[in-house]
Amino acid sequence: MMNLAVNRFPAPAKLNLMLHITGRRDDGYHLLQTVFQFLDYGDELGFEVLESGEIENSTPPAGVAHDDDLIVKAARLLQSDSGTRLGARIELDKRLPMGGGLGGGSSDAATTLVALNRLWGLEYSKQQLADLGLQLGADVPIFVHGEAAWGEGVGEKLTRIELPERWFLVVRPDIHIETHKLFHDSELTRNCHPITIADFLAGSGENVFFPVVKRRYPAVAEIVDRLSALGDVKLTGTGSCLFIAFEDEKRAQDAATKLPQGLDYFVARGVNRSPLYAV
Repeated sequence: MMNLAVNRFPAPAKLNLMLHITGRRDDGYHLLQTVFQFLDYGDELGFEVLESGEIENSTPPAGVAHDDDLIVKAARLLQSDSGTRLGARIELDKRLPMGGGLGGGSSDAATTLVALNRLWGLEYSKQQLADLGLQLGADVPIFVHGEAAWGEGVGEKLTRIELPERWFLVVRPDIHIETHKLFHDSELTRNCHPITIADFLAGSGENVFFPVVKRRYPAVAEIVDRLSALGDVKLTGTGSCLFIAFEDEKRAQDAATKLPQGLDYFVARGVNRSPLYAV
């Protein structure tokens, strides 16, 4: 549980509702088309401003060195860029799995930038914070901007999109996906024909990583087979989290009661405006 009584900010999860690769840049980065939507569920961070200038995450993610912690990196980056003499003690209530495709680390970093911008009185614009966030990871800007979006480029070219705010059953297999190996898989589709937002809203789009994940991780494929009776199972990001969309909360909760025993899951609503900006 978090001890800081004030200055709490959410770091929501995201889903990739589709994910295509349309090519590759000269520097090796893949060109993407994807759709991001937030969930009303995620991590929570607490902040205490320090006059000393020290940056401290008192509850770091398990197995992550202090200097490698994206929360610490985000705070130090904003501190250095702004020249502020203020610091922060940060506490993380970690609910999202690491490496699950829900954007937990990127969301934590974005929340750190947005929260400390406010608490340190810096008055950076969203775009300035997003530009800083891109130095930390391709997904950080989407969490900074805080609106459901169509993403292109390496994910940093964002166009606001209005999506149905459906309910999702999200299943978290206890399986670590090695993302870099997926990107190098010889069977990964890297030449998807570009589609438009209208195409997606009409039903086009898939996640090109899904068949690769199922082939490389038979345990994930087995879970997908068991979930398929409940609805259309999809993969978010490069996984390993799976999700099924429902029109209302009751149907999502009813489906959750039918999950195989032992699977970790949560039910959350898709939202087009990040809960971070409801604080």
